[in-house]
Amino acid sequence: MAVDTDTDADGTYCETPGPIAPAPPGDAAEGPPYAECVLCREPTEYPESTKGATLCPVCAWQEAGRTACSG
Repeated sequence: MAVDTDTDADGTYCETPGPIAPAPPGDAAEGPPYAECVLCREPTEYPESTKGATLCPVCAWQEAGRTACSG
């Protein structure tokens, strides 16, 4: 008996996921001045008043890759 691997019982196996939810309001700054990235000094998406180490999207992505399990 052959098993159909293209779909599951309810037909959602290959279904495309919905759109990604936008970031909650208040996380990104409304306008300048933006905080500097602690690694490359480029402006981030966050206001200067943000506490902690702020990273620009590029450095955040690279940092996530560095800290991911390399199993």
